[in-house]
Amino acid sequence: MKLLSFVAGGRASFGAVKDHGIVDLGRRMAPCTTLRQLLEAGRVAEAAKLVASTAPDLPLDGIAFAPVIPDPGKIICVGLNYRDHVAETGRTVTEKPALFVRFPCSQVGHLQPIVKPEVSDDFDYEGELALVIGTGGRHIPASRALDHIAGYACYNEGSIRDWQRHTSQFLAGKTFAESGSFGPWLVTADEIPDPSKLTLQTRLNGAVVQDTTTDLLITAVPELIAYISTICPLVPGDVIVTGTPGGVGAKRTPPLWMRPGDTVEVEISGIGILRNKVIAEAA
Repeated sequence: MKLLSFVAGGRASFGAVKDHGIVDLGRRMAPCTTLRQLLEAGRVAEAAKLVASTAPDLPLDGIAFAPVIPDPGKIICVGLNYRDHVAETGRTVTEKPALFVRFPCSQVGHLQPIVKPEVSDDFDYEGELALVIGTGGRHIPASRALDHIAGYACYNEGSIRDWQRHTSQFLAGKTFAESGSFGPWLVTADEIPDPSKLTLQTRLNGAVVQDTTTDLLITAVPELIAYISTICPLVPGDVIVTGTPGGVGAKRTPPLWMRPGDTVEVEISGIGILRNKVIAEAA
């Protein structure tokens, strides 16, 4: 099942994709009005039964896509989690995963514009696999970690590289307003039993700039969940963005930055294509 958050007729809601349309679950699954609330209530199986017996309410082209989870409690990102990306940055592989956070205001949905900030031209793409927690927990063992995942989505972890390098801490360059994207939808975990068997490709204006398979993650999805849940409890709706492969624009000669007017796509097998135009920050 493909679950998504959207806006239609000025109203924010969530739903499921069916027959090139949307079943509006926000109207049918009170008191849940957001996808995060559906996950918190443990009602995904109920939603699947409802979708199977319900005709679409809206066409896909009749909505504005929102980030898959517009209101996550946490967005935890993993840095330097593919060896080719570690190598191109000149760094060394760390024993434990490098973590940083993004804020909800830093992301937009599928087909919504991502914003190159006025203060920088060093706007870089990072195609990544994102997962959303469905069942919370603390000290989750890696052997049971996949049972805690609601599903998977594409993520473009847009980075402002010069600001990222201001200090040893990444955050300043990683959470500019509307600089990243999250979508197009959440493919539920029953459709992706093994997240290590996916292909990931990023394209800028149609040219392939990143191409990898998720079995090459240094710290795999189960181990990421185990590590992060040792630090803090994970709750339904939390997002973990698993890291980008080599090929980023900052490490090309000359650097390849995203510019206003560009189109960037992140495609992951079994999930779909996250597509966004780049615009300049409004004066």
